[in-house]
Amino acid sequence: MWSENVRDFGDNAFMTDVTQRVLALLAALQTGRAFTGDELATRLDVSPRTLRRDVDRLRGYGYPVETQPGPGGYYRLSAGSAMPPLLLEDDEAIATLLGLATLASTGSASAGSLDDAAIRAYGKVDQYLPKRLRPRAAALRASLETGRNPAPSTSAETLSTLADAIHHRRLVTFDYTSAKGATTARQVEPHRQIHQLLRWYLLAWDTGKRAWRVFRTDRVANLHQRGETFAPRPLPADTGIDYLRQGLDKHKQRVVVTIDAPMTAVTDAFKHQDVELTPLAQDSTRAVLMLDTWQWLLLHLAFLDAAFTIHEPAEFRAACQRFGALLSGS
Repeated sequence: MWSENVRDFGDNAFMTDVTQRVLALLAALQTGRAFTGDELATRLDVSPRTLRRDVDRLRGYGYPVETQPGPGGYYRLSAGSAMPPLLLEDDEAIATLLGLATLASTGSASAGSLDDAAIRAYGKVDQYLPKRLRPRAAALRASLETGRNPAPSTSAETLSTLADAIHHRRLVTFDYTSAKGATTARQVEPHRQIHQLLRWYLLAWDTGKRAWRVFRTDRVANLHQRGETFAPRPLPADTGIDYLRQGLDKHKQRVVVTIDAPMTAVTDAFKHQDVELTPLAQDSTRAVLMLDTWQWLLLHLAFLDAAFTIHEPAEFRAACQRFGALLSGS
């Protein structure tokens, strides 16, 4: 609705102004009281004509704005709905549903898990969309299937508690189970939550070990916020993901290869790898990734049926050349 009005002006700043103004109008009406037109116009610093247009915009998004004209007239939101419709454009509503569907396809859907919450939200989100979007959302949901992507389920409550602790810089304690099954009690300063390759991680300063640590969130139990706060620390890398990669890749080697194939094809071949891809001229692609053996590289390259050049490491290049000689019988 808004974008149709904005086209006449060709000005992104105008769209921002309209969005901010309509949200301010909505915030005022959501107080539950009735406002005269003069009150709202003064409150929003707009003309009566602009106010009427903004009210029409809200109605277009499904907000039931009542109007009483004449002396004693008012504007107010109709009572009776627990939650007003979400202010979403068509593409935003589609993205919301697809995001929930993608999240719902991971994990085991155990009670309280993030994927279970996504499944439940996916089934009812259209109740909170404007009426004009509900049929489209229902059609999208009916037409969509998502394949399962097995991943450890993570508690939605755990993620929420950690987010709150990070925001308020509060210490947290929890029991942590390592990959070998040993459980230890930890007290940490939480700094970042990281999502990488279908896993959730916590980057934190371990007060007991006095060192940065990365914890798999699905292995955290008995999480509690403490009353003590902590001062922020500079991260041990440019980003939390960079630090996570350093840990995951510490026993791997950096591999750089140029492949005579477009980036879309290379993306498909390396879809299960944490790989950095750069498109080059003439439909070739530069790939940078971390691997522990050269065999993994050949496994992915075999799906491309394309020429390639291994720039580094030299031992990977030599190993692949030896393997090529074996295949050719030379």
